[in-house]
Amino acid sequence: MDSDEIPAWPATAAGAGSRREGCSRALKNRPLHRGLAISEPLIIPRAEHGISRRQISDSALKVLYRLNQAGYRGCLVGGGVRDLLLGVQPKDFDVATDASPEEIRELFSNSRLIGRRFRLAHVRFGREIIEVSTFRADMSGDESPDEEDDRRAMDDAGRILRDNVYGSIEEDARRRDFTVNALYYDIADFGIHDYVGGMADIEQRQLRLMGDPETRYREDPVRMLRALRIAAKLDLEIEPATLDPIPRMAGLLADVPAARMFDEVLKALMNPDGPAAFETVYEYGLLDVLFPATGAALKHDSAGLMIIRRAIANTAQRIRDDRPVTPAFLYAAFLWPGVQALAARFQEEGRPPAQALAMAQRDILVEQVQRVSLPKRFAVPMREIWQLQPRFHKQRGKQPARLMSHPRFRAAYDFLLLRAEAGEVDQATADFWTQAQEATDSPAPAPSRPGSAGRRRRRRRRGGQGGGG
Repeated sequence: MDSDEIPAWPATAAGAGSRREGCSRALKNRPLHRGLAISEPLIIPRAEHGISRRQISDSALKVLYRLNQAGYRGCLVGGGVRDLLLGVQPKDFDVATDASPEEIRELFSNSRLIGRRFRLAHVRFGREIIEVSTFRADMSGDESPDEEDDRRAMDDAGRILRDNVYGSIEEDARRRDFTVNALYYDIADFGIHDYVGGMADIEQRQLRLMGDPETRYREDPVRMLRALRIAAKLDLEIEPATLDPIPRMAGLLADVPAARMFDEVLKALMNPDGPAAFETVYEYGLLDVLFPATGAALKHDSAGLMIIRRAIANTAQRIRDDRPVTPAFLYAAFLWPGVQALAARFQEEGRPPAQALAMAQRDILVEQVQRVSLPKRFAVPMREIWQLQPRFHKQRGKQPARLMSHPRFRAAYDFLLLRAEAGEVDQATADFWTQAQEATDSPAPAPSRPGSAGRRRRRRRRGGQGGGG
């Protein structure tokens, strides 16, 4: 059989309810291992866990089968397995294997190796990318210090800087973040292999961090944001020992590279579950670290908080409706409270309003990119949304037409509507611009006589252009 062919599979596909029943049957009368890796896994056979290959992308199956046929172990792992067990169709699938990154690269001509911090392979099938990682482990005492420094590194705070120490599937399970993310769907037997008690937490709809939570958060502070995001997405309860350290350790997020935090913030907030994730981020103090000027302003600005909530809700609805969204609009809402507060202070110092707003925008962005970066392709339109806000108060003569011709008018108008809903500007101002657009969209009346509309043509002088003869 060609390695790209997908064998036939059973025509059964279990729903969310049958998946939970299958988990219950599998766990009944079996020992549970909560958060500690064991040498003998709990194996839930195909007949009991309910995950069908019909639910797995063809590309992921191709990767799994090719690894298996080449003599390597191939397993789905992480969020894909977790989501299927909880009745949610994953957006992507990750694969773990005992093949090294170089062996993966040799096996798949359509792959490339990425990452220095975590070396792994991306296998591309058209627009779909399957991420393939090698089982990882703790550094054993048999390695020399030079080898350890080269393959695994941590900073003085205990944060992992590089981690390319490879090991067994049991060790790999122990090194993952949450128990529900450490379940392996093995293509060799179609069973789920559980080394850490993840199935029990799936059954209880509980999110549990493996190991000592404070140590794990120091290793990678992003795990705090990830815990809140996963719990919001899947409606899971965060286990107390996992949740309790987050408020007092949230400050560690300030040490994470700003570019990485941009990606993580988008994952958390720019999705259909963004509103629920934001409430937990706000409640547990992460907002103060990620957006310091915003966090400070919201302590005195209820309208700003409402603008942010409305922006996230609108973004979530647009995503559900399969309409385009942009981080520029979301960030415009997130940073606006800080911009407004700083602009007000500059005006109190005697700066004109336009200058105060421009200075505030500049200073807030300079501060913000130290925590969560914002690529220029989003920062420029975000600032234009802000800069157009004062122009909505200029409603005489040709100024409305000029403003409506601006390429960023629609986004700025949508932002104005959020401000009106929050009570930051008069509803009458928003209504004026709504009506102005409706009038512009209406067909223009026909001219009373030919040539009466438009600019009159200038008479051409004799002798050609320039008047020379």
